[in-house]
Amino acid sequence: MSLAVVLGKLVWHGQKFLVYPSAYLEKPRYVCSPRQHGLQHEDIELLTSDKIILRCYLLRPTETSSRASKTSEPIELEAAASRGSVIMFHGNAMNYGDCLWGAGHIVKMGYTVLILSYRGYAHSDGSPSEKGLRKDAQAALDYLLADDELSQKPIILYGQSLGGAVAIDLASRNPSKINALIVMNTFTSLPDVIRGWPIIGIFSFICHQRWNSASKLPRIPKALPILMLSGDMDQVVPRKHMHTLWEIATKRGEDDKGSNEHSDVPPSKDVFKSFMYGSHADTDDQAGYWRTVEEFLDSLNTP
Repeated sequence: MSLAVVLGKLVWHGQKFLVYPSAYLEKPRYVCSPRQHGLQHEDIELLTSDKIILRCYLLRPTETSSRASKTSEPIELEAAASRGSVIMFHGNAMNYGDCLWGAGHIVKMGYTVLILSYRGYAHSDGSPSEKGLRKDAQAALDYLLADDELSQKPIILYGQSLGGAVAIDLASRNPSKINALIVMNTFTSLPDVIRGWPIIGIFSFICHQRWNSASKLPRIPKALPILMLSGDMDQVVPRKHMHTLWEIATKRGEDDKGSNEHSDVPPSKDVFKSFMYGSHADTDDQAGYWRTVEEFLDSLNTP
């Protein structure tokens, strides 16, 4: 059997292991708890349309009680009014516990955060696939929309790497239910990523886990604000992917006069921010990253 045939079979039959590696780790799996970050949370279970149970974290903004702050007693935290909800979608080699550091920043900004755990990942049931993760993302959105309180506030999607593709897909299918989209170091499509790999790149055409964000971005109304965050030193997803997505985003709606019907937010709120020293995994640790996110979220509430 030739090397080309072997590599071709690896891409076809083994790509789920390559695309979703953390879903195939042996159990039991270690997952960081919000308590380790000093965050109060709820463990919630989502039931997808195909009856898969997803075990996720829900974090609500809190504030220090006035009574505790005036005494020497232990500080108590009380629920604070939420400015909106952010659904976080993690990368392919992560689990939902790896999102807690970033989620803590967003909670401090006054937002409720739902960290989705995909099927097969961490403690969620099932096994991952593009079709399955799309259902998982929809279940997370439907959970917020079914909540009497949270459904009345803005809903923002935040995705990193693979999570960015999941977020773009969800926004493209639910444009009237989403208020903003934030993506970091994501790709135009998985075949495009594979195409850049040595030797194995020639088999990109048989990649059946496609996550074609480049084709889905134009379906998102131009008035729905998008923040794109890119690490210039990303070795996993070359920076050209984010720049191509940004170019597509800036042109979306040009051929569709009705594309703004879902929102009255001006399209000028789109933002692209690159970080010179950001790599694939640490762009969110670069100076100014979370300030950029906060400014973008603040802009959603200004005319």
